[in-house]
Amino acid sequence: MTSVQSARFDSTERRSELRDLVSAFRELCGSGRGHLEVNLPDSLYPYLTLSFLDDHAVVHLFTSEDSVSLLVGDGSVSPEGEVDVPVMDELGIFTGDFVMRVDRAWDVIENFVRARTVEGLGEWYEL
Repeated sequence: MTSVQSARFDSTERRSELRDLVSAFRELCGSGRGHLEVNLPDSLYPYLTLSFLDDHAVVHLFTSEDSVSLLVGDGSVSPEGEVDVPVMDELGIFTGDFVMRVDRAWDVIENFVRARTVEGLGEWYEL
C-alpha cells in the first residue's frame, strides 16, 4: 500500500482485518492518491490492486504469475478519454474503458474480501 507519510509504495506484506484495511484506505484517500494490493489469507492468487488519483480508479486482477486482467470501467470517463493513476510508484495511463470512480473500485475490493472470490465483481478484460 502507498504510505501516507512518504507517498511511496511500501511493498511490505501485512495481514489485517477488513476494518483495519478500511481505516488505512480512508487515510490514503485523504491524500488523494494511492495504490494498494489485496489478497486472501494463505493464498497468493487471486489478488486485486486498486490504483487511484483524485476520484478516478483502476482495478487489476492477478490470477497467476502470468495472468492479469483489468476491471471494465463504470462509464465515468468516456472510452476515448485517458486517466493517469499511480501503479506502485509510477503513473500508469488508462483509457476510460477501465476507469471507475474510487467508491466503485473500493466496493469491488471490499466485496472480494468479504466473499473471498472474484466472481460477480464485474466484467474483466484479460491483458
